[in-house]
Amino acid sequence: MSSRLRQLSEELRTLEAQLRLGGGSDKIERQHKQGKLTARERVERLADPGTPFLEVGLLVAHDKYDGQAPGAGVITGIAIVEGREVVVVANDATVKAGSWWPETITKTLRAQEIAMRCRIPIIYLVDSAGVNLPYQGGVFPGQYGAARIFYYNSIMRRYLRIPQLAAVMGQCVAGGAYLPALSDVILMVKGTSFMGLGGPNLVKGATGQTIDGETLGGAITHTEISGVAHYALDDDPSCLDKLRELVARLPQPPASTQSAWRPPAEPPSTLYDLLPADHRMQYDMHALLRAVLDEGQLDEFQGNLAKEMICGDARIEGIPVGIIANQRGLIKGRPGEKPRFGGIIYAESAEKVAYFIERCDKQGIPIIFVQDVSGFMVGPEAEHEGIIRAGAHFVEAMACARVPKIVLTVNHASGAGYYAMAGQGFDPDFIFSWPTGRMAVMEGEAAVQAVHGPALDAAKKAGTQPSPEVLEAVAAMRADYETQLDARYAAARGFVDTIVYPEDTRTMLALALRAASQNSGPHLGAFVLPPMPTYGAQ
Repeated sequence: MSSRLRQLSEELRTLEAQLRLGGGSDKIERQHKQGKLTARERVERLADPGTPFLEVGLLVAHDKYDGQAPGAGVITGIAIVEGREVVVVANDATVKAGSWWPETITKTLRAQEIAMRCRIPIIYLVDSAGVNLPYQGGVFPGQYGAARIFYYNSIMRRYLRIPQLAAVMGQCVAGGAYLPALSDVILMVKGTSFMGLGGPNLVKGATGQTIDGETLGGAITHTEISGVAHYALDDDPSCLDKLRELVARLPQPPASTQSAWRPPAEPPSTLYDLLPADHRMQYDMHALLRAVLDEGQLDEFQGNLAKEMICGDARIEGIPVGIIANQRGLIKGRPGEKPRFGGIIYAESAEKVAYFIERCDKQGIPIIFVQDVSGFMVGPEAEHEGIIRAGAHFVEAMACARVPKIVLTVNHASGAGYYAMAGQGFDPDFIFSWPTGRMAVMEGEAAVQAVHGPALDAAKKAGTQPSPEVLEAVAAMRADYETQLDARYAAARGFVDTIVYPEDTRTMLALALRAASQNSGPHLGAFVLPPMPTYGAQ
């Protein structure tokens, strides 16, 4: 039995537990002494008790800034509030006073894109000192700098009509004040929240006036004098209760079409022993699906054709889905044909999957891509069969599908096969990975052969050892690839939304599906605006 998935999962749990402490126990205690809940306590109090939280980007930036930016100082994800899915963005004031690192912008934008893509409400729990000034070069300028947050605010408010609720529960200064100002409703907490384009110190320096923060931009000031905010609450718990009340008042989302669901055929715990110890070895993807799908049932589409690609209809917690997955191992061919390598996409399998995607798109069925793909087949036979044309058909069908697309990487995610299986560049609604996910152009040994193969082969033919320089370069490349192939590396850079554990896979897939299904489509790009009215029309 394999221990690879167990070992990687335990390592990840240790890292996540550390990151969830934010700035550490002393900073948490300081926040409590100020009469404030921490960001995680706020999210937990906001959500319905006992419901799952799909956290997005927990590992982002964990391996940068000497570990000083856990979670990039912001918590983002999907919570269930008053029975409905909502996006939550909560500044973590225990991390450098909730200031904005470059990756804080990345996470906030991703959260807003999820809200726009799914057409679900978004709640901002604001407690931030503003831009982290030493890193302003990665925050302030650029197309995807901080300004884009306010652009998304405006698009959601004016055109998409996505509810945006903002609770200022601490500092909210300078340009960051536009985040709540561009929301539909603003709540503030008496005595602990401040909102203003400049704080008391800046005001004194700029105008010479001396004024305290509460008078300048506190809850009473903004609800009774300026009119900028709409509700002043006594403390954090009452503020969060008010948010729940406001969410409960929102129009209900479309009724779900899911039916009663049944558990999988195999307990999720069996998944830990499914993947082989060596990531290159084979296993049965059908066995994995039996532990994820309702009753383990998959109605295969062309099940006896191009068996290296599995397509079929299934349900996850009662939600109808189309499944596209890579089968691993050696695939027996038809009589007279060579066997095929699982995890590789051939021309025939590309055409099969493209047709299945187009069928799901026409019928409005969301698609889940279960990735363990090493790429497209190469060589004279593949080229003569038109692998380029078939691959392009596959990519185009996937890219243009208007239904929700969710990715789960369980092992390999390599080459153009990763792209075709709804890689991040094609804007899937959500992209998840198991701890065993490995994302790169190719595996390390293949990269070594591609770069250093001629030198290694020449030394072998000469019966000598490669030069020390070559051996050093080979060792360095292998080490680099092992680091960059780790799922934690991808998660730290936002290449995946979250790393899910096998036992949580069904729950997180179902939560993502329910959120995505609230937008009937099209699910293309970060958002699609409704059609403009015809000028002059009555």
